[in-house]
Amino acid sequence: MKSFLMNTYNRKKVSFVKGDGVYLWDDQNNKYLDALCGLAVTSLGHSHPDISAKIQEQSQTLIHTSNAFIIKQQEKLGERLCKLTGLANAFFCNSGAEAVEAAIKIARKYGNDQHIENPKIIVMENSFHGRTLAALSATDGDKAHKGFYPLIDGLLRVPYNNIHEIEKISKQNNDIVAVLLEPIQGEGGIKIPDDDYLPKLRSLCDANSWLLMIDEVQSGFCRTGKWFGYQHSEIMPDVVTVAKALGNGIPIGACLTNKESSTVLTPGSHGSTFGGNFLSTSVGLQVLDIMREKNLSRNARLMGLYIEKELKEKLAKYSIVKDIRCRGLMIGIELKLKCLGLVEEALKNRLVINVTKENTIRMLPPLIINKPEVDIIVNVICKIISEIKYE
Repeated sequence: MKSFLMNTYNRKKVSFVKGDGVYLWDDQNNKYLDALCGLAVTSLGHSHPDISAKIQEQSQTLIHTSNAFIIKQQEKLGERLCKLTGLANAFFCNSGAEAVEAAIKIARKYGNDQHIENPKIIVMENSFHGRTLAALSATDGDKAHKGFYPLIDGLLRVPYNNIHEIEKISKQNNDIVAVLLEPIQGEGGIKIPDDDYLPKLRSLCDANSWLLMIDEVQSGFCRTGKWFGYQHSEIMPDVVTVAKALGNGIPIGACLTNKESSTVLTPGSHGSTFGGNFLSTSVGLQVLDIMREKNLSRNARLMGLYIEKELKEKLAKYSIVKDIRCRGLMIGIELKLKCLGLVEEALKNRLVINVTKENTIRMLPPLIINKPEVDIIVNVICKIISEIKYE
């Protein structure tokens, strides 16, 4: 059958028609355990009754006006996010990529306001920040960049989890204004930095008056066992970008800033037609309520420790497994060969997973998951890995 969609995704031959909690059903009524939740989006699970009720309630009242008017739900959600992060102000948009675009604009204007003609931002190898042009430029990888040159300039790329390279590059450039990075690299294969990396980076930014900009689009909202990934290091960023789980499927993103960086953007310098509308911010408030009431950061922490223990015990005998990395419910199993075909094998076993960097099984299960579902995940993963022919 002819498709009228652009060929921008390698879609699997599965069509999901219904979801409930941690499970999905396809159009043949086959039931799957969702260990990906739309790439860390539906963290509360599918068809959550409180989210469904909030969508219906708000859609019957008002969905959209514009940001030319006061939106009380947006004000409330901005306050909640600032209290959770310790930051001062929020700009609402529709996605993680847009939130990163806002952060990059803040950094550039922050530099220009200091009369730095060509402000530079340090970004990381193996990173992912989105597909729009500035976010794509900050993202690492020839594969992502191919065909889209020229990218934006002013980005200095260094190895992730290497403070010495940042110190070195700082001595060679007087026009650096910010550092942008993920607290855990998600698309990069669930790469977790050393415990002292972010604190050292915070000190370096303070010493040079740089903005420390943390991309929490995938790692935010209880995913790692804390509200935000950077909180494991007990630091305070200047800018934080969020999206994904905040809407549980409703598009929403935000760029959060501290007091100093919140004054950089002014009326006319940035905006978003749909950002922070009545529907998305009402849902965002409901999501935060549920996460708090159910203490999902604790569940993510406990289930993450459990799945890590089970995976390490049961996969220890397979020499094909190179490394297992977990932080809460961000889970990566790196193999010693390319394993893209394991996505299809998992689907045959009624499990939804993802493979990133061609050799790392990535799982981002719903935060509501419990031990019985974890056991199913572990059993299927062990089965499909055991069937790989490897010498």
